[in-house]
Amino acid sequence: MINRKLVLIGMLGVAAAASIALGCAVAGGAEGSGSTIATPTEKTSTMNIQIKVGNKRFTATLEDNATAKAFKALLPMTTQMTELNGNEKYFRLSVNLPINPSTPRTIQIGDLMIYGQNTLVLFYKSFPISYSYTRLGRMNDTAGLAAALSSGEVTVSYELQEKQKGNGL
Repeated sequence: MINRKLVLIGMLGVAAAASIALGCAVAGGAEGSGSTIATPTEKTSTMNIQIKVGNKRFTATLEDNATAKAFKALLPMTTQMTELNGNEKYFRLSVNLPINPSTPRTIQIGDLMIYGQNTLVLFYKSFPISYSYTRLGRMNDTAGLAAALSSGEVTVSYELQEKQKGNGL
């Protein structure tokens, strides 16, 4: 009886050691494999832009994707955005952007998207949708956006947000 317990304990010890060794090997392998697992100390970069409609300014945060990076390279730009469906403004860019469309199901006020490869869309109302878009970003504060955009064709300027001076920012 005692020998069986020792054998069982010995086997559990080997299994535990093997499990720890396997865990270390997997963790070590992931460390050098170019893994994109984020750690709490890593900083993520955000791309902010200013959107101006008339005399009203809004700040938007762009996504960290190829579409947003290509869009950012086009800035600054001023567009004549056309009204569509009482909830959005659109403008056809002169270049195609890299896209990765998906169907968001619900559009939120302040969403900035690309429809197709070159149609910039700025939404000023929230509503359900079945179309596919590539997300560019989202406005940080949408107060006054519907009023600024809801009157027909409007001039909208997009520019990089200036970095704040001081404190190394």
